[in-house]
Amino acid sequence: MLTDSDDLAGRVRKLRNWGSEIKYHHPEMGFNSRLDTLQAAVLTAKLKRLDAWNALRREAAGIYHELLADSQIGLPVVGDSNEHVWHLYVIEVEERDRVLEHLNSMGVGAGIHYPVPVHLQGAYEHLGHGPGAFPNAEAASHRILSLPMYPGITESDQEYVVDCLKQALGHPA
Repeated sequence: MLTDSDDLAGRVRKLRNWGSEIKYHHPEMGFNSRLDTLQAAVLTAKLKRLDAWNALRREAAGIYHELLADSQIGLPVVGDSNEHVWHLYVIEVEERDRVLEHLNSMGVGAGIHYPVPVHLQGAYEHLGHGPGAFPNAEAASHRILSLPMYPGITESDQEYVVDCLKQALGHPA
């Protein structure tokens, strides 16, 4: 799109990114219109590796499950009839922001995905669900923490992540 209007250009940029200027904050409805031809070609080539990468993610999730099994950390649950691809490995902890700061200070690339529940996004305000409408989602949004997860993460890297996490929570490593 071409325009000489800064306002219109800004609005179009926002709309092409799910209606967002700030990551995970969506004041209005938008689209995901960022895939260009070059990206599509690269992703098409990567499809051949998808099954293998998903298997590596499942293996890594299993390692996190084992390393965190005896902790008081809220671990993700997968239904018996489901097969997870583990795009994210999301746990729940108290004092999430403090824990995240500690992990990041130790070089652990943990993060927060989806810190604002959908019903509290401006894009869905018209549905009339304000604070308190979905208390579980609201409570979880303050506790969720994504641990590093990618195909090829090593077990020793995961052990380091868990050691730093337990240190942040005051648990013995």
